[in-house]
Amino acid sequence: MKNKIIILIIISVTISCAGLRKKSVKAIDRSFQSSFFKNQFTGLLVIDPISSDTLYSHNSDHYFIPASNTKIFTLYTALKTLPQNIPALNYLEHNDTLFFEGTGDPSFLHPYLKDSTAFKFLKHENNLAFYPDNFLDTPMGPGWSWDDYEWYYAAERNGFPVYGNVVLLYENPQHTISPNYFADSVINMTNLHNREIHRNLFYFNSNRKDTLEIPFITKTTTTTAILEHILKKPIVTVTNMPEGNKKTLYGIHADSLYVRLMHESDNFIAEQLLMLSSGILTDTLNSKNARNYILENDLKMLPQEPRWVDGSGLSRYNLFTPQSMVYVLNKLYKEVSTDRLFNIFPAIDTSNPFKNWHSETGHPYMFAKTGSMSNIYCLSGYLKTESGKILIFSFMNNNFRNSSSDLKNRMLNIMEQLRTGY
Repeated sequence: MKNKIIILIIISVTISCAGLRKKSVKAIDRSFQSSFFKNQFTGLLVIDPISSDTLYSHNSDHYFIPASNTKIFTLYTALKTLPQNIPALNYLEHNDTLFFEGTGDPSFLHPYLKDSTAFKFLKHENNLAFYPDNFLDTPMGPGWSWDDYEWYYAAERNGFPVYGNVVLLYENPQHTISPNYFADSVINMTNLHNREIHRNLFYFNSNRKDTLEIPFITKTTTTTAILEHILKKPIVTVTNMPEGNKKTLYGIHADSLYVRLMHESDNFIAEQLLMLSSGILTDTLNSKNARNYILENDLKMLPQEPRWVDGSGLSRYNLFTPQSMVYVLNKLYKEVSTDRLFNIFPAIDTSNPFKNWHSETGHPYMFAKTGSMSNIYCLSGYLKTESGKILIFSFMNNNFRNSSSDLKNRMLNIMEQLRTGY
């Protein structure tokens, strides 16, 4: 009798769950059939990583511009190629001189990361020779908007970043310019642009109370001059490294970069992570090396081959499908511990800028990366359901003309259907 009761309970629960799932699917179908989604392009894929079942699919094999969802691929590349601590620089001692080259590490005296490992190392050396020619890439990525040059989110890429490759300007409590090397290059006035397009001349009205971050032009002469200024010693620039085995100095913990990459959607760190990966895989720093390697090896079974041109997603040349995005998210879920993964991915709750993306209890139920630029909004990651399941999803929207807040509310309703239905 007891066994019969248990069986009846199981059957009842199963029927109830199946009913909830059908109800959720129908509700999502109605959402996509509404006039709101009529003129835009939307794709959604939701899977159960344990059963490998596809729970919902809508245009999931179509290509979308992913914006910062590109960083999910960058994160996976870094996790597969980089060590626990980031290579800060490579060096070789020859006679009485220390020859060194950059690895692409973005943390050297970064205004927020503030890593000083390489700085302290170089500070204690007397004769320094800098080799910059292992960087074989462009300062800006393919398809980046030309007029973004003056904004913090488009800091230039290079082999030996210093101070995040930006000039930090603020009045709190006094006029501060970092790095101080540019003190004579900042004009105290309001100007249409924050910086001259072809030279490192900056504009900052000292009456403003906010902090301004302006990318500077990263020529070898500029990087060398900044290093000389802060180390207070001359540095020779060389065109070749001496023969011999280079050593590597390791610095900041890699997860410090990954958390900032995903939580702050830091474009500069995204780009430099691919440079770091390239340096591990080859003798040169070129983000294409890292992208090609991961696509040809760890991601060779992607459902659809992406068009992937940068690390950050700043470029509108990037094209990914929800299926490929979910494929990488699923690999991350299987290969990285949940605690670590959900620490790296932003928890979407009341502390998130999107304050309406939270459960009624105030506890986060999504750990996901947003991606936005004009007429584009994407959200991909992990969803905790009321029953305790973890679902993996990619929700991509292109070419929408409605307000982003309206779109987010519609997306939130759909995510709620998934949360309660599964």
